[in-house]
Amino acid sequence: MATATAMPEASRLLAEKIKRGFTVETPDDMTEEYRQALIQTLIITGDTEFASVPALLSAYRTAPTLNRKITMLAIMQDELGHAHIAYLLLRDLGVDVDLLLYERSPQEWKHPYAFDFELSNFVEIGLFNALYDRAGYTLLSDVGQNTSYGPWRRALVKVDKEEMFHLRNGESILREAVRHPDQREQLERALLRMFIMGLEFFGVADAQKSRTKQLDFRLKGKTNDELRQEWLSKVVPFFDAIGVAVPAHFDETEQRWVLDFPFPCKFDEERREWLLDQPDTWENVVKRFKSRGPRNREFIERLQRGYRQYEALRQAE
Repeated sequence: MATATAMPEASRLLAEKIKRGFTVETPDDMTEEYRQALIQTLIITGDTEFASVPALLSAYRTAPTLNRKITMLAIMQDELGHAHIAYLLLRDLGVDVDLLLYERSPQEWKHPYAFDFELSNFVEIGLFNALYDRAGYTLLSDVGQNTSYGPWRRALVKVDKEEMFHLRNGESILREAVRHPDQREQLERALLRMFIMGLEFFGVADAQKSRTKQLDFRLKGKTNDELRQEWLSKVVPFFDAIGVAVPAHFDETEQRWVLDFPFPCKFDEERREWLLDQPDTWENVVKRFKSRGPRNREFIERLQRGYRQYEALRQAE
């Protein structure tokens, strides 16, 4: 692990105070280092929630029943609400949220790489909810239980319940899908791709991280690898229960979940396939994240379009 730079004295004292149970409530309670770490974390959270919507919309019409369509609309509404919470908290911290949302280029957004791909069918929506919403639930439950920032902890009480609804919806879709040969084939075809993208939600391996401020300031409670293990502990047994194999197992000797392929490994973006025989480095993975995926520009511009049209009309008056 790279050596983290020493904290300024005021931030070190704040971190020690937080360790003793102090809750940060207002910007007056923060040092600038704490504020910047919180802003960075909230931007990632808000962008992740907001940018999930275009990906879900890409397959909305494949929902087979009116009930399923209504559920999807409810989930997308929830995601917009979760994003709204994060961006309101950012506004309270002095961030120009209009500039952040509508003037940033699509490549500058901080959502997961997985959200830069369209979904092909309703089964992939199920995988999206069961894998990616499970990842979101794992990440935000940890924040909700551990964060030192009081306003965010209280807001996440609502978010936690709604993310559970999303992931349960995905699991119900997949339980139904395995009973139909054509849908089971769709599930098995997409599972590996989306499973590994779910693993990537938690960021680089702990050994590669050079910044520890999220943990030092208790913006979250667990490390990337600890959260990845928690996700695997729910995801792998679920797929085992519905009779679909995923390339991971629990190692009794190590007492941890182990992947049956090199992670990270290389990804063929054009074919949307993982090259399991070609290990990759986290440095290359981060470069791929920053380069964004194939539908990044289209999806983000869709989110920004209404604001820009409104501003053009307003200025024309």
